[in-house]
Amino acid sequence: MIIQFIGATRTVTGSMHLLHINGKNVLLDCGLFQGRRSESFEKNKNFPFDPSGIDALVLSHAHIDHAGNLPNLVKSGYAGPIYCTPATRDLCDLMLKDSAYIQERDVEFVGKKHRKKHLPPPEPLYTIEDVGPTLNLFQSILYNRKFDIVPGVQAEFVDAGHILGSASIILTILEGDDGKSSFRREIKFGFTGDLGRPNLPILRDPEFIGDVDALISESTYGGRFHTSVDGMPQKFESVVANTVQRGGKIIIPAFSVGRTQDIVYTMHLLKEQGRLQNIPVYVDSPLSTSATDVFRKHPKCFDEETLGLLKREDDPFGFNRLTYIRSVDESKKLNERTEPCIIIASSGMCEAGRIRHHIANNIGNPRNTILIVGYQAEHTLGRRLVEQDKEVTIFGEVHERKCEVIVMNSFSAHADRNELLSYFNHFDRNRLKNVFLVHGDPDQAEKLSGGLKGQGFKNIAIPVRLEKFEI
Repeated sequence: MIIQFIGATRTVTGSMHLLHINGKNVLLDCGLFQGRRSESFEKNKNFPFDPSGIDALVLSHAHIDHAGNLPNLVKSGYAGPIYCTPATRDLCDLMLKDSAYIQERDVEFVGKKHRKKHLPPPEPLYTIEDVGPTLNLFQSILYNRKFDIVPGVQAEFVDAGHILGSASIILTILEGDDGKSSFRREIKFGFTGDLGRPNLPILRDPEFIGDVDALISESTYGGRFHTSVDGMPQKFESVVANTVQRGGKIIIPAFSVGRTQDIVYTMHLLKEQGRLQNIPVYVDSPLSTSATDVFRKHPKCFDEETLGLLKREDDPFGFNRLTYIRSVDESKKLNERTEPCIIIASSGMCEAGRIRHHIANNIGNPRNTILIVGYQAEHTLGRRLVEQDKEVTIFGEVHERKCEVIVMNSFSAHADRNELLSYFNHFDRNRLKNVFLVHGDPDQAEKLSGGLKGQGFKNIAIPVRLEKFEI
């Protein structure tokens, strides 16, 4: 068995790992790289393997950095099954179409500039027309059910607790089961996907995958500590109160799937307790609005507290003063508002979507607050805001930052250092022979590696792009 690491190597985007087993090729995830635009486009467009030679694909969850390049893979020749959970399939239906739409609109915008400079027109990575054939390949599998993916390889999804439908993946591999070899060896292979945090609102806690011989693990916050989940509502309440007191708006870049619902749920609880300022709240994202509808369709993914709200016929994703916005005209009208309000919009890293317009229109006002509630990759607008840059470029124009920027990592859907180390504590150290750390900046992966070595784990690798390992 050979593993080749294609993406999310020493970075947090572009999750993609290729397994060569018994003469078959299995791909884990097919995500988009995000960051410097020209560099990302080339990496996303050109696969370092023949897509038609992939026999099966197993998808951990619907976030774009894990699923976003699927239409390009299919467009380039992949015709095999795409295995995922039912909720992941429903979310991908929305998110891949939204990704294609954004690419088409961005190409239109850039194309106007190219025409003025007599440059050739740009092309999107894929279009809406490419999404349909991709969705036709999806096969939905429930949690905790084993299924065959290629000869000699069974897979199983367990709840990763990261976003709705997210899964860690267990592969039971009978190596040598190719009809040509008399050698037989069983390998248990694990992939954490993105691990969630215990006690987060809405979703069930992450489930341990069981003992394995080799593991690919995320390391997003391998060296950082989140503030307590319990203190999340109080901190949020404080940010809102302080901004309202000075007459400003709260602008929240949020991933349409997961983070937006967490924030709305938190505001719902604060509203029930009479602790939320009586100001309008807008979720300005057609994708977020549709994704919230998908959440309502999958209560089996919810924890007991959320199920309790639903049993009381209470909607944890809606309350008075909350408005879901779909149309562009309604979105533009938000920029005309001068009174305090909360605007939640995607994308979470501020690289696309309506959030860039809201930031451009509000970043120069010292009364306003931009509240960052998710991970921001290098070279993104969101990272420049986190780093408190005095000037940022949006749509080709330089904007001076006068507003306040606050980071709340308690909303993070990724396990932090302590939570990752606690998860690893369940593994049998004598059995787990190989650990590969991905989906983390180099410093975070290195710090997690050091922590794992301190717990007695050995053979920990931090792969570089295209590096191969034999198990």
